[in-house]
Amino acid sequence: MAMLAVLIPLLMLGVVLVLGRYEELLLPQEDAGRPEPAVVPPAAATSSPAPAGTPAPSP
Repeated sequence: MAMLAVLIPLLMLGVVLVLGRYEELLLPQEDAGRPEPAVVPPAAATSSPAPAGTPAPSP
């Protein structure tokens, strides 16, 4: 009985590790080595206001 108490968790760990490797082989990620592109916040993408002291353009 003591052998089962030791072997069953080890076998379960082995099964989980094997299933993880199988998942990696079955569903490879193409961009695993590439970093994610930088995201520009929408507020920074718009034009900034004119600096203080600059006259407004005439219509």
